[in-house]
This record gives sequence, C-alpha cells and structure tokens, in this order.
Amino acid sequence: MTKRERFLAFANFERVDRPPRYAGYVPAMHEKLTAYLGEDPDAYFDMDRGKGAGLEPPEGFEFPDYSVYHPGREDGRDGFSIDENGCGHLNHGFYHFTEYISPLRNATSFEEVEKYPIASNATFSDAAMRASAAVAHKNGEFAQIFVGHIYENAWQVRGYEPFLMDLLTQREWAELLLDRFCENSLRVAVAAARAGYDCIATGDDVANQNAMMFHPHLWRAVMKPRWARVIAAARAVKRDIHVWYHSDGNITDILDDFVEIGVTILNPVQPECMDPIAIRKRYGKRLAFDGCVGTQSTFPFATPETMHKTVYKLADALNARNGGLMLSPTHVLEPEVPSENIEAFFEACDALRT
Repeated sequence: MTKRERFLAFANFERVDRPPRYAGYVPAMHEKLTAYLGEDPDAYFDMDRGKGAGLEPPEGFEFPDYSVYHPGREDGRDGFSIDENGCGHLNHGFYHFTEYISPLRNATSFEEVEKYPIASNATFSDAAMRASAAVAHKNGEFAQIFVGHIYENAWQVRGYEPFLMDLLTQREWAELLLDRFCENSLRVAVAAARAGYDCIATGDDVANQNAMMFHPHLWRAVMKPRWARVIAAARAVKRDIHVWYHSDGNITDILDDFVEIGVTILNPVQPECMDPIAIRKRYGKRLAFDGCVGTQSTFPFATPETMHKTVYKLADALNARNGGLMLSPTHVLEPEVPSENIEAFFEACDALRT
C-alpha cells in the first residue's frame, strides 16, 4: 500500500498492510537518536506522516509589532522570543521548555482585548497549500494540515489564569479572542478542503491527567460550537475529509461531543489517563486512534522486549490489521527516552505487516 492508501484504510477502518506509525522528537532527542542511528530518524524509519503547507501571506504583508507588549525585552536576545501570536517565550536553559509571557496578562479593560492585533489570514494565498497536496498525492502520500489552536492560542495571549477567570466572570473577553482565532482556523480548514486534503488536524489541550481543566458544560458552551463550525465548513466543501483532534489528558467526558461534531481520529489517547480498549468498545468505528503508546510510561521506562509486547498487545486488542489504529508516542519524545526503545517501537510496528 502507498502511505495514502494505508492512511485512508486506517481512518476508514479497512484492512491495512500494516498499521501506520510515526514518532516525533524534541530537538535534544532528535540529535541523540540521529547519533545512535547514523542518519536522520525520519528518513531511517520512513514514517507515516501527512504532508502539507499552510496559507501564505501576500507580498508586502506586515505582521503586527508585538514588541510593545514586552517592554524591556528584545526578540532574539537573552533567551527571549516572540511567537506569531505575540506571546513571549523566555528560555531558562532547560531544553525546549520556555516560560510563557502573555501580552494581555495585565489587561484591565475590554477595549485592550478588542484592540489586540491578532493577524488575520483572510488575504493569505492557498497556492502553496494546493501545490503541496498535489505533490503528496502524486507521491502516494496523504495530505494533512494543522488548522491551528483556538482555546490554546486564546489563553496564551491572555494568560492562563486570567483567561479562565474571564470565562467565568466576563466571558465576552474570552469569546472575543476565541472568535478571532476560530476565524483563522476556519479559513485554513476550508482552504484545505478545497485543495483536496485528506485530513485536517485540529485540537486544544483541555484536560489534565485525571479530568477536564474546567467543567465539561463550559467546554460545550464555549469551545465545542467553534470547533463544530470549523469542521462543518470543511465538510461542506469536502464531505469525506477526516478530522484529527488532539488533547492530552483525560477527555472521556467530551468524547460523545467529538463524535457529534465530526471528529474521526482521536489523538493521543494517553494510556496513563484513558483506556483505549474501553473507548474502542464504546465507540467502535466512530473514532480511530492515533497514539496509545505512553510517553510517561512505556517509552522512557520499558525495555525493548517490553516495548515489543506492548505494541503487539495493543494492536491485537484493537484489531489494528483492520484499521482504526495509528501507532505513535502520545507526545514528542524527550531526551531521557532510550534510543533502543524507539528502535524497538518501529521494529514491533513493522512486524505487524500482513
């Protein structure tokens, strides 16, 4: 099977030659694994990952100057940087982890939120997006694009605790930010559908290890309608486009909602938080899984032999040969993971070939 044929069979719960599989790495782990393998791990393992390109700004487009929200700091100096949404990041020298500095953390009026300059992609071009999908399909690969966060972008701009307080005490502040990021995500999703993409990747982290970060009723009132709108807009253009949704943690309380709004692929299904087998029994072929191999447990602490057994047991319990399971770590792999365990993961996955 080509990678595209394998992906579509997986997502549609059809027979696969082997379950698709991949892994992602933080920079330090990527460097460590490259040294261990003697070449780039992406090439070495020939991973099942979608290809795509986003919308691109027109010539002469100027992004907002966010430096005014970070007085006394300079982008690119002393470990400080500013991302595309204006959030500051301060690196304290511990790998890729940074301290978030939210530009609206000290806002005291609705007008400050209203005036915050979030760049709109309304005038962006889909030329690169279309070209990338065409090349992927020509090469037998599946086309997939991430359409952007909504909740995560909003709280990062406002600040985590201030944003949660806004949801409870002055919701119009929160909804204004959510709407602006939703509009950008919607435009990417529709453009991807028009370009013939096989899958749009969506998601927001809305849960911790044990439960939702806030009451599910609040998620249903504020976040669900916006993601439903994005998905519906894409499906109005391409009815069979798959929708991949990511949230870490235990999101059991809102899985029914995901199915209702059209999510077809759930990521990462952390085994430390949720039981993939129990979820499969409940939802059957309505939710395919991407992930399921724990980065808090199996990857850092297993032996290669245990890794083999974990993958085989999972694939057997979820009937992976008949689709519905893409095997992957439940997050990017950190530098404490033994390279031998990563190699064993791919060996086990490829041994499932029929």
